[in-house]
Amino acid sequence: MAEPDDLLSRVEDAGLNASAPPQQRWLDGWILRFSPGQAKRARCVNAVALGRTGVDIKFQRASRAYAEAGLPLIFRVTPFSLPADLDAELERLGCTAFDDTRVMVQASLPPPAPLALPAGCVWAPLAGRAYAEALGALRGSTPIEIRAHAERLALSPVPYRGLAIRRAADGELLACAQFAREADLVGLYDVHTRIEHRGRGLGRLLCRRLLAEAAREGARSGYLQVDGGNEAARRIYRHLGFDDAYAYHYRQAPNTG
Repeated sequence: MAEPDDLLSRVEDAGLNASAPPQQRWLDGWILRFSPGQAKRARCVNAVALGRTGVDIKFQRASRAYAEAGLPLIFRVTPFSLPADLDAELERLGCTAFDDTRVMVQASLPPPAPLALPAGCVWAPLAGRAYAEALGALRGSTPIEIRAHAERLALSPVPYRGLAIRRAADGELLACAQFAREADLVGLYDVHTRIEHRGRGLGRLLCRRLLAEAAREGARSGYLQVDGGNEAARRIYRHLGFDDAYAYHYRQAPNTG
């Protein structure tokens, strides 16, 4: 098994790969992403290398690029961001921190086990655009956000697989989730349960089913990203065997909302 630091570095790389939109470019060590969708990780700056120029110069260039794209200038700041004092530099430039997020990791996935759905429920695969539309309907996403999500899923360098739980009687979507597997790492994404059906363990069942499928395909470790303040979700993920591994947050440049 990989050493912990190496595993977390691979998890960060896998998360970047799985969230890559077609609208991105390289700016001297910074990955600039311009997806108009809801996912901030697909429309922000990820500083992954030092580059040749300083933060101030790249900040000005990134500001122009995001203004041209009609998007706010947002940075994703992680323990892997470079330079190491990037967070302090962005604060100096007036960028406001928000959305504390936790990356949770399960270093060794458990062996697959039988799963039983509640009475009256059925499993239903959801792929690509169908997944984006179903999730968007549950979240109340705009048509632009749904189209951007569908585009990102269709063109992702790491293929996604979506799964839903439906009510057998009328096909109503109760919950959905998807995974992206890269070699022996699997990431859980977009786990969502319809509000009136929460508390029934449907999200937990979906996660267990997807992790079992990924394990049968060769996955050995799992990861996910969750709002740091969502204790209910984090409690479920801990029950599934995930632990907090590292945190990241975003910073938004002033006057770019």
